[in-house]
Amino acid sequence: MDVGNLSSAYAEYYQAQNTATNALSESIKNKDYNTASEDELLGACKQFEAYFLEQVFKAMQKTVDAMADNSTTTNYTNSMVDYFRDGAITSIAQTSTDNQGLGLAQTLYEQMKRNYNL
Repeated sequence: MDVGNLSSAYAEYYQAQNTATNALSESIKNKDYNTASEDELLGACKQFEAYFLEQVFKAMQKTVDAMADNSTTTNYTNSMVDYFRDGAITSIAQTSTDNQGLGLAQTLYEQMKRNYNL
């Protein structure tokens, strides 16, 4: 097994994740919501809620990891588990927001509608 390719894939994944976070931040900052449609506003609110849930899930996972006994696993194994776990957490956060959500996106959406007189 070529560990070099897996390590570079892992690095690319984290770079893509940081790029996605920065892209979300920039799209929200640089958008003039005075001219936005209701669907655009709701989409931005759902993106924020999904990102928020992702961060909450990752923080929860860290508390579990802090109590785990990692003496039997290698550093490489931990890296691969982290790689797939982060992808799964991102997917779960997005699915949770799309299906049920916390209500945060809807609350933000309603507040933005009031602020931008839509």
